[in-house]
Amino acid sequence: MRLLLLRHAKSAWDVAGLADFDRPLAPRGRRAATMIGEHLAAHRLIPDRILCSSARRTRETLMGLMPMISTDLEIRITRGLYEVGADAYIDTIGALGGNARNLMMIGHNPTMQDTAIELIGNGNPALREEIADKFPTAGLAVIDFDIHKWSELRPRTGRVVAFFRPRELELVGSEPIADDE
Repeated sequence: MRLLLLRHAKSAWDVAGLADFDRPLAPRGRRAATMIGEHLAAHRLIPDRILCSSARRTRETLMGLMPMISTDLEIRITRGLYEVGADAYIDTIGALGGNARNLMMIGHNPTMQDTAIELIGNGNPALREEIADKFPTAGLAVIDFDIHKWSELRPRTGRVVAFFRPRELELVGSEPIADDE
């Protein structure tokens, strides 16, 4: 089974007094979400189910991916992925992942980074180090597991197979993401 851990894309900080939960994506973030969606489609990394935080920036990241997903899938938007730790993310995967072969979670840092590190047991050590060093906005970790349902998920049992960052993707064919802030 494959887990796709996606940190929300770059959010805007330019609205004074706006609650953190309500922050939208910045223009750069909207472009990065689309770029990640194109990458998912091009590399057949399309999820069967998506678990997404209910914060505005994660929902907007999800919307940026949707035009590139041409299959039916289940989407679960939950407040339980906002301002919680890695244990809560892992519990949510186990409880809500079901039998999805390719499960995506869209969430926040530092929890997304902590979750990836907690779940990775083997695979390319350089990828694990990169994830531990920095999990940027719109970063995507791909971790495979030898399990049959997500309720069997355990720490350090995953094999990291890829880690994508928007800045790297723009080098392989997309328009550069300019800093708008």
